[in-house]
Amino acid sequence: MGGAAIAELGRRAKAASRTLATASTGAKDAALHAAADLLQHRAPEILDANAADVEQAQSEGVTSTVVDRLRLSDARIEGMANGLRKVGALADPVGEVVEGWTRPNGLVIEKVRVPLGVVAIVYENRPNVTSDAFGLCLKSGNAAFLRGSSSALRSNIAIANVLREGLTKAGLPADALVLVEDASYQVATEFMQLRQFIDCLIPRGGPSLIKAVLENATVPYVIDGDGNCHVYVDRHADLDQALDIVVNAKTQRPSVCNAAESLIVHEAVANEFLPRAARALEGVELVGDDASRAIVETIGPATTEDFATEFLDLKMSVAVVPSLDAAIERINTYGTGHTEAICTTDLDTARRFEREVDAAAIMVNASTRFTDGEEFGFGAEIGISTQKLHARGPMGLRELTTTKYVVHGEGQIRT
Repeated sequence: MGGAAIAELGRRAKAASRTLATASTGAKDAALHAAADLLQHRAPEILDANAADVEQAQSEGVTSTVVDRLRLSDARIEGMANGLRKVGALADPVGEVVEGWTRPNGLVIEKVRVPLGVVAIVYENRPNVTSDAFGLCLKSGNAAFLRGSSSALRSNIAIANVLREGLTKAGLPADALVLVEDASYQVATEFMQLRQFIDCLIPRGGPSLIKAVLENATVPYVIDGDGNCHVYVDRHADLDQALDIVVNAKTQRPSVCNAAESLIVHEAVANEFLPRAARALEGVELVGDDASRAIVETIGPATTEDFATEFLDLKMSVAVVPSLDAAIERINTYGTGHTEAICTTDLDTARRFEREVDAAAIMVNASTRFTDGEEFGFGAEIGISTQKLHARGPMGLRELTTTKYVVHGEGQIRT
């Protein structure tokens, strides 16, 4: 596929986006439900395609984490279908009047929510992103222009074909979802530079993908970045509660971006808490600083790189700090701006942590695993932004829109 071919796909997505911008909520919801039903009905062919992708990945010796992200099952397909239905049940953000006011000269000014246009997503491994991205883009009135990885190509094609059929059943253009089937690096670069067609690019993947976007993209983008998430156990923490939070944040699903990678403990409670944490985190490789290793001998030595690493596995860095100031400084130094948690019963400490830690989400006495579009009530998220413009945190329907001003007058002219 050359530049002309990828541009043609972009042109088709742009044309469809203009239809979607004025589509009724009923038509969009009908398409979502039709697509959800088809996903479940056509699950066998999707699973066959996915099995071929998984077999190829395993033959190439990829890690178990990558295989887990790639693998589909009846339950996961059902989850994808239910995700589309949940998005269908959400309020349509398009047309919402965000605010309005009347000027002294009689002009009535309204700020109205409108679609972005063409939302491009470049992603790795997870074929469920094909469905999740489609659902959120459609409900927010955007065309989804998708480029997955070669490892999931068969799965993505099978899913996209089903979703496109759901669109036509509801009378909407099939090109509301356009999938790039060429997974080469050259085409990926061309994809990131289609300024005339793409309104916003969202990368979902590891450091190499993010690096490629930062170096090559000429379209506006929102980075779905790394999650080196910390849990800080304060001197005023309820240690039983903190233990449950740490274990859940690290082990409930270690391969995702909102899993905790770093544990920080105040020195006043470290002697009591760390041995309990080490026992509760059985099966997790712990690496730490000198202070933590002096308390728990099974903790291995940590490098500076360890403290800055998103492991996405059963591994965790550990550090002991003398103060809240030191904890905040450490998090702002090594964190990636995703999610940071504090366990404390002291309100002033919690408020300082909320104000001074620089992250998209702050958890007070709760697991980092809650930074998630569905857990926040957004439906299936399209990503979690770790940047500050134009969206930050889980990106749901509203984050896939922009606004425009509509001004009503009665013949006013400016003097």
